[in-house]
Amino acid sequence: MSQDKAEQQTAEQQRLLADKQGQEAWDLWGPYLAERAWGTVREDYSEHGTAWEYFPHDHARSRSYRWNEDGLGGISDKEQRLCFAFALWNGVDPILKERAFGLTGNQGNRGEDVKELYYYQDATPSHSYLRYRYLYPQQAYPYEQLVRENQQRSRQQPPFNLIDTGVLQQGYWDVDIRYAKQTSQQIYIKITLKNSGSHRSDIHVLPQLWFRNDWAWGDDVVKPQLSQMNDSGTGWGISAHHVSLGDYYCYGATDSELLFTENETNQQRLWSVDNHNPYVKDSFHRYLIQAETEAINPEHTGTKAAACYHLQLEAGETQSLQFCLSAKPLSAPFNDVDKLWQQRIEQSNAFYHALLPEADQQDQQIVRQAISGMIWSKQYFHFDVNRWLRGDTLAPPPMRKQGRNAQWQHMQAADIISMPDCWEYPWFAAWDLAFQAATLSLVDIEFAKAQIKLMVSDRYLHPNGQIPAYEWSFSDVNPPVHGWGALKVFRAERVQTGQGDMAFLEQVFHKLLLNYAWWINRKDSDGHNLFEGGFLGLDNISVYDRSRKLAPGYSLKQADASGWMAMFAANMAVMALEINTHNSDYEDIAIQCFKQFLAIANSIAGTDDAGVSLWDMDAGFFKDLLITPENDAHHIDVYSWVGLIPLFACEVIDQRLLENAPRFRKLLKEHKKGLFHGQYICACPEWENSRGEHLLALVDHSQLPRILNRLLSEDEFLSDYGIRSVSKVHAHHKNLGYIPGLGDTQIEYVPGESNSGLFGGNSNWRGPIWMPTNYALIQALEKYHRFLGDDFTIAVPCLNDQKLNLQQIANLIADRLVNLYRCDEQQQIPAMRNKVSCLDASMEEQQLYTFYEYFHAETGQGLGAAHQTGWTGLIANLVMRKYRKDIPAFWQEDKQ
Repeated sequence: MSQDKAEQQTAEQQRLLADKQGQEAWDLWGPYLAERAWGTVREDYSEHGTAWEYFPHDHARSRSYRWNEDGLGGISDKEQRLCFAFALWNGVDPILKERAFGLTGNQGNRGEDVKELYYYQDATPSHSYLRYRYLYPQQAYPYEQLVRENQQRSRQQPPFNLIDTGVLQQGYWDVDIRYAKQTSQQIYIKITLKNSGSHRSDIHVLPQLWFRNDWAWGDDVVKPQLSQMNDSGTGWGISAHHVSLGDYYCYGATDSELLFTENETNQQRLWSVDNHNPYVKDSFHRYLIQAETEAINPEHTGTKAAACYHLQLEAGETQSLQFCLSAKPLSAPFNDVDKLWQQRIEQSNAFYHALLPEADQQDQQIVRQAISGMIWSKQYFHFDVNRWLRGDTLAPPPMRKQGRNAQWQHMQAADIISMPDCWEYPWFAAWDLAFQAATLSLVDIEFAKAQIKLMVSDRYLHPNGQIPAYEWSFSDVNPPVHGWGALKVFRAERVQTGQGDMAFLEQVFHKLLLNYAWWINRKDSDGHNLFEGGFLGLDNISVYDRSRKLAPGYSLKQADASGWMAMFAANMAVMALEINTHNSDYEDIAIQCFKQFLAIANSIAGTDDAGVSLWDMDAGFFKDLLITPENDAHHIDVYSWVGLIPLFACEVIDQRLLENAPRFRKLLKEHKKGLFHGQYICACPEWENSRGEHLLALVDHSQLPRILNRLLSEDEFLSDYGIRSVSKVHAHHKNLGYIPGLGDTQIEYVPGESNSGLFGGNSNWRGPIWMPTNYALIQALEKYHRFLGDDFTIAVPCLNDQKLNLQQIANLIADRLVNLYRCDEQQQIPAMRNKVSCLDASMEEQQLYTFYEYFHAETGQGLGAAHQTGWTGLIANLVMRKYRKDIPAFWQEDKQ
């Protein structure tokens, strides 16, 4: 690498370091503006919690939001006081295009479903460079057709998408939006529009600047103001004044008409109530589309402003517009701006090249767009539950105090959080976030740590120790993966920098102890160390809704809940041992967590007083166990992730961790080889490998081959694209017979879209490939390999029983997952089999990826949420591990 490139490579890292050290707040501005704020729980003030109906898309242009804002390819400051985004109008649409459109959770056949084409093409962690692509039809956007056609379709039919309407084939605008920061408070913006139709066409482009409305809440808040600058020194200028944010100035490089209004609700349109102010949120729509000139404030002041450009371009023609947002007034804002654009593009190229200098172009592109999607999915999340419950100037119905999230009044959120998806899931999901932190740690370790800490902070963690799940029901139970996530991030930093952040680990550990105790006390109802938890994020994976209460006297002991808890106990023991290397006071709690791990292993093995085992000896698999009032136990004969998750309870304890823990070492010897009360219950702990390491694992070396025999069979779990969420045996083994308390039961292998309405239209864990559980499995297999070594091999059914060690098996699964986004023999990307075929050649060549919620187990096609880079961003980790051959397998991921 040349010196110039080396300097470019360090530029982004230097920005992150400056931010960390408080020298310059590069995180002050970012892509924090949601794709959708309407239809969210926060905006719902209805009597029965019907969020989608209370604040529909049709209201969004006219109704000011309470909690956060949305826009098209936009940015905001990190408290979302001031926002910038684009609006478009093709001259024929019935509404101004200010935000992405999609179906609500109650429309169509697939639940919430965005119906637009956009791509998060590039992003750096400091947001010094951002690139967003959007395809806008030149014909009228088919709002009604999309709703009507999807409502008419059954669950057995595919969803009806924008491409199916034929409107894009008649021509579209390729809209390229970019941001480049000169400093943390001086941001340049460029929008480039290409006429990708066959005829001359025109378009209106409105760069919009507005304040989030918090002055209408009844607090003593000074209303901010936007005003036209009389002499901006360029095409146009708008000044923005906000008491806490300070002054900002927005400039346009070319002249334009300026429009001003207020970010306040048009009550007249929505409820036939007189407006207090004639200038309201939808004034630009009314001015441009309905020719209502009186809708615009002639004084050129307000809380929402826009420049209005009318462009006419020939087929294939391109035109760009440039803008600048600065905390300081600038006399010549666009001097040398081309140099800045070139510099930021080169720095982004260098940053991503440095992550994978040896990778081929395709793998580099997968990593770059996956991480860019993660960065674009950082959103401002604002929710004061107590205020939402009791109301202020906007009073909720009285029954709200006993309704949704009523037990979470301590929750006060106003943070930047990594979201699963900015349109379909524009709210954090707790267990998603732990996996998302694993990918974020590749490029921004401080932000990854902040995400883990946030979920266990006093503003989020319930006083009883529960971590909030997601805004639709904070009380739902997500898997306890935050110990795993904390260790993942800690180890990543330790290998990147040579030392781990012990203060971070200790802070998180203390709070996770509260969550750990919550699980022990709340989800082990009879004290047998076998756990319940409901659906645990796996939606419809079982034969019934596991969040539904069983008949009196019946209980369900879940293999996945118990496996997750065993993993949590092992994580906590290792975290305590890590901290104990610096502070010997932590040995006691390490011992306590280790004993809890053994107790769970003992119960799962069925050697405790209860005498019931989740391990089905005949099948060689873990299964849920239904307990009747007569204390009879019935295995639920399902082969799914439920029975694979116990594999995740696996940690390697090395000599470094034991040097300062003599009593822990003694305890290992007392339970030599997993001995507990005279029974061998698990693969732990006093069986040393050649490095003197110990394996803390729920699954022992005799159970592992039996599980992997199913896992690696293409007739069961192994797909060409990873591990199926339900075994393919259930394509024919559907009827499970009568189970007391449940009746006649069945399970069906469904490799693609869900055919069940359980847990919403787009939830499906009955066959498709899901990235997070696949990734956790690969991590576990690498830990087993680290301990068992190359000589421990398994006959692999999909390779005619060729024997592979566990590292090779982990590589086999990882490669199949990455193949979702690599070109196959037909030069197709499996995940993008439904890729838009009407794009022009220049756009096709750029391989614009979308990262999906899950993937069809037989074809690899991406399904579910179309922009859930979220935990699917883990594909970046899987690509990168291939190129880290100089690092021991166990630490490959952490070195990233």
